[in-house]
Amino acid sequence: MQQGNILFPSTDSYYTTTSNDLQFQSFTYDTKGAYGGGGSSNYAGAGGVGGVGYGQGAATGGQAYGHTGGVTWSSIRDAFTTAGFGDEPPLLEELGINFGHIKTKGITVLNPLRPVDKHIMDDTDLAGPLLFCLAFGGFLLLSGKVHFGYVYGVAMLGWFSMWGILNLMSETGIDGYRTASVLGYCLLPMVLLSMISALLSGHVAGLILSALSVLWCTHSASLMFVTVLSMSEQRLLVAYPVGLLYSAFALLAVF
Repeated sequence: MQQGNILFPSTDSYYTTTSNDLQFQSFTYDTKGAYGGGGSSNYAGAGGVGGVGYGQGAATGGQAYGHTGGVTWSSIRDAFTTAGFGDEPPLLEELGINFGHIKTKGITVLNPLRPVDKHIMDDTDLAGPLLFCLAFGGFLLLSGKVHFGYVYGVAMLGWFSMWGILNLMSETGIDGYRTASVLGYCLLPMVLLSMISALLSGHVAGLILSALSVLWCTHSASLMFVTVLSMSEQRLLVAYPVGLLYSAFALLAVF
C-alpha cells in the first residue's frame, strides 16, 4: 500500500518543473580598482547590459543632475536669492509674485483714462492686493491709528459681498480670487490717501481728498469689473456697492 500525505499528496504535478527555454545571465565582476583607487568597479553582464546599466550610469550620474559636488559663491547666491538654478523657475515666480504684473495693474488703476484690457485679470495674483492692504494699515499705524483688524474685517466683508453681487448680476460669473484681486488693486488710491492722513485729519481738505479717492477707486474697480464680465450697461449698479466699500476705507483713513 502506498504511503502518502493526506493534506499534501505526492503527485507529480506539484513537483514538475519545466526546464525548457530557461536562460541564466552570467556576470563577470571586474574588481580592479574597486577599493584600491585608480580604477572603477563595473558590473558587466552578458550582452553588455550590466555595463550600460551601472558603468555608464555611474559615469554620467553627475551630468544627469548637474551637480559638481562643490560649494561656490555662485551656488550660494543662487540658493539665497531669487536667481534660482538654470533648470528651475525663479523663486518669486514659484510663489506667484510677479512685479511686472503688479506694476501694470497699478498703472492701470492710477490712470483712469487708460483703457482696460479685458484679459488684465487672467492672472489673479493676490500679492499686489496683500501688499496694498499692508501698506494701507502701515501708513495708518504711522499716523497713530492701529486699525489692522478693521482693515481686515472690512476687506473680507466687502470681498464676500461683491463676489455674491457680481455672480448674481453677471451671466458668466466670477471667482473669488479675481474679485479679491480687482478690489485689492483698486485700493491703491486709498493707500496714497493714508500716506497723508496724519496731515489731513479734521480738515476740509481731508474730506475733499477722501471723496476724490473714493470716486477714483470706484471708477477703476467698476471699470475693471464690467470690462472683465462684459456688463457695461450695468456699471452704475456695480459702482454703487463698490463705492460703499471704499467709503468705509476712507473713513478709516481720515477719522
